[in-house]
Amino acid sequence: MLEPMYTELGFGITCIDAAYVQHGMACFYLLEEDGECAVLETGTCHSVAALERLLQQRGIAPEQVRYIIPTHVHLDHAGGAGAMMAKFPAAQLLVHPRGGKHLVDPERLIAGAVAVYGQELFTQLYGAIVPVDPQRIRQVEDGAIVSLAGRPLEFCHTRGHAEHHFCVWDEASRGWFSGDMFGVSYPWCRFVAGDFVLPSTTPSQFNPEAFLDSLELLGARRPQRMYLTHYGALAYSPSLAQLLVRQINAYCELAMAASEKSGRLEQQLTEFTLALMHQFGASLDETELRSRLALDMQLNAQGLQLWRQRAMNA
Repeated sequence: MLEPMYTELGFGITCIDAAYVQHGMACFYLLEEDGECAVLETGTCHSVAALERLLQQRGIAPEQVRYIIPTHVHLDHAGGAGAMMAKFPAAQLLVHPRGGKHLVDPERLIAGAVAVYGQELFTQLYGAIVPVDPQRIRQVEDGAIVSLAGRPLEFCHTRGHAEHHFCVWDEASRGWFSGDMFGVSYPWCRFVAGDFVLPSTTPSQFNPEAFLDSLELLGARRPQRMYLTHYGALAYSPSLAQLLVRQINAYCELAMAASEKSGRLEQQLTEFTLALMHQFGASLDETELRSRLALDMQLNAQGLQLWRQRAMNA
């Protein structure tokens, strides 16, 4: 098991490494306000021990955790929801209306992930997926505001990566807990010429028009920071949003031009991304960059292929 890593971000927010695959791959957040706590994202069941240790270090009782909030139900974001709910008896699970049923009965989530990863790797990555008591779930509508000890958290439905995705606006820090809607920027993506973000177009509900609309919605708040699940806090700038727009448009062009059975889309996405990263002054050698990009490029290509099939059949 990976050792936990904690990063203080100010504003009562702590970034916690999720112990998913390797350090720096996925994280979740503890938000503290006047004796109450919320957990934004959950990681997997393997993430729970790191959270418990942090709470113990700070003298925070389990009953002080009021909310568990996955931005969507993909298992790297919500796989630990049931395990966390079992540990924190006073907590409510706040979830998108389209996602709650999958956490009450996670069999479809499990079956889909096993089909992708195989049973052995699935168990290694995600462990047990614990169902959540439906009476402890609150389905959060678009625009809803929830109070954490008087600190408002606003929920905005953000389609594009998944139909059941929301982002959470924290006015106190002027930041979005953005799930996968503001892309992926691992610690090694902070290059000489600036931070680099990749879109996440993973299967199976990528929708480019909705994705671009969601990026516009996020930027309209003039945020100062984005709290990414992959990975950590990132200073917001309109140029970062435009970098995502540029990539999404290019991804779609590559996908529409690709032969359905060519198998080249993943390679084309990789070459396109490497060229962009070199413009940002990427210092890692190309072999290492290719290795680190491999999983995201594979999943992004799969999501784009499914989008292309839907578009062609529409």
